[in-house]
Amino acid sequence: MIAALDHLVLTTRFLDKCVDFYTRVLEMQVQSFGNGRLALLFGNQKINLHEYGHEFEPKSEKSVPGSLDLCFLVNRPLAQVIEALNAHGIPIIEGPVVRTGACFQIMSVYIRDPDGNLVELSAKIGDKI
Repeated sequence: MIAALDHLVLTTRFLDKCVDFYTRVLEMQVQSFGNGRLALLFGNQKINLHEYGHEFEPKSEKSVPGSLDLCFLVNRPLAQVIEALNAHGIPIIEGPVVRTGACFQIMSVYIRDPDGNLVELSAKIGDKI
């Protein structure tokens, strides 16, 4: 079912220090998107940044510095993924919704793992951005 990792969400207590570390030390590129959001780009992936206390919705159940939200690209139509989730009794907490992935527009549904982490399952819907 899972084809690739599209992006991670990193909650940070120190936004400026976090951006500095990943761009300066690890040589990632910083990108602004949406309503003033920041992402760190590397290869075909990205890390979206949430500042602790000012997170974007939806987010992990217990969003704290050091926690992650996960986004996985799926290798089948999203309708089939939704069917499988329903068959397993996994509630969808949001979606399907259009989102901006690391390389292209995606259609996503959001679920939670047993620990309450937010898991985004996504299918490509657009051309490269």
